[in-house]
Amino acid sequence: MSDAYASADQIMEVIVRSPGSSLEEIVQQCPNLTWNQVFLALDHLSRCGRIRLCRRARGGYAAFPASADEMKASA
Repeated sequence: MSDAYASADQIMEVIVRSPGSSLEEIVQQCPNLTWNQVFLALDHLSRCGRIRLCRRARGGYAAFPASADEMKASA
């Protein structure tokens, strides 16, 4: 398994366990990953439809697991 896939799997575990986590919260929960690795994995997961990124009031984003319907639509 490549590092990129391992990072994405690790980040998905965090998002499923704590829906609505911010980028900073995910970085804190993945101390073996850099901020850049988390950012790139979130971008990839969002583009492939596995997560939803929702804008927060202060300009940040919250990450949520995609619903089954959203994942089917992106496939």
